[in-house]
Amino acid sequence: MEKGKIVKALSGFYYVEVPNKGIYQCRGRGLFRKQKITPLVGDRVEIDITDNGDGYVTKIYERNNELVRPPVSNIDQAIIVTSAAKPDFNALLLDRFLVLIEAKRIEPVIVLTKMDLVSSEAERQMEAVQKIYENIGYSVVRLSSKDKNQVQQLVPYIEGKTSVIAGQSGVGKSSLLNALKPGLDLEIGDISETLGRGKHTTRHVEFISMNDGYVADTPGFSSLDFREIVAEELPECFPEMVDRQDGCKFRGCKHFKEPKCAVKDAVQTGDIPEFRYNHYLQFLEEIQSRKPRY
Repeated sequence: MEKGKIVKALSGFYYVEVPNKGIYQCRGRGLFRKQKITPLVGDRVEIDITDNGDGYVTKIYERNNELVRPPVSNIDQAIIVTSAAKPDFNALLLDRFLVLIEAKRIEPVIVLTKMDLVSSEAERQMEAVQKIYENIGYSVVRLSSKDKNQVQQLVPYIEGKTSVIAGQSGVGKSSLLNALKPGLDLEIGDISETLGRGKHTTRHVEFISMNDGYVADTPGFSSLDFREIVAEELPECFPEMVDRQDGCKFRGCKHFKEPKCAVKDAVQTGDIPEFRYNHYLQFLEEIQSRKPRY
């Protein structure tokens, strides 16, 4: 028996990296099918190696977390890439990504790209945005599309961790990965064809080894809805609300119509940015108006 990590899944095969021994092509035991367990890229596993050098996944260790799209597990952090221009910065979309990441208890890192494409006034606005998110407690990195050396700022975040990259199309995810790992040659504007759909007929997920860590090469979140989040959990996805919830009169306060709410008071005083609170209300309404699933 050997212990390792699934770093790639393709056509029913799982490629397991065993430290100091290499990567083994494995199949899953039929047992997993009976238990309705699908091995995921990122799983810590035990494998039984056969005489011909292939193997079987015999055990999957408990996951810290898992994502549905992309289907990966045991993620340490999500690098959320958002551009200052082309496409324009979209705070609503950024907050949507942040909520999805927070709900999975994954550490987010915000990367603002294409800073060289904005006017001086817009640059000041982006600096203000950076301060807002840093005050909430998020790490924020600003990058220029012209200065490829700037991307080295991300190395300390990636080192030794397992990361996914999230962000809408065109914000520079592929360029970022290509700059971090020269020779990778991911197509610009076409990163993994949204989980392999498109010109590639095979769907597969793969980890790229990078700076003693891994980055998933399927960074697109193909779904940005909140179907896995219930209304009671939403405030927990806003760190600035978590910090103040003990000051609310009612336990389990949703910070909406309840009186003596510390969060609403903080919005009034400007301690919580109004746009963040408005996004919260928008997401809350979306979750509460969702049709029940049976």
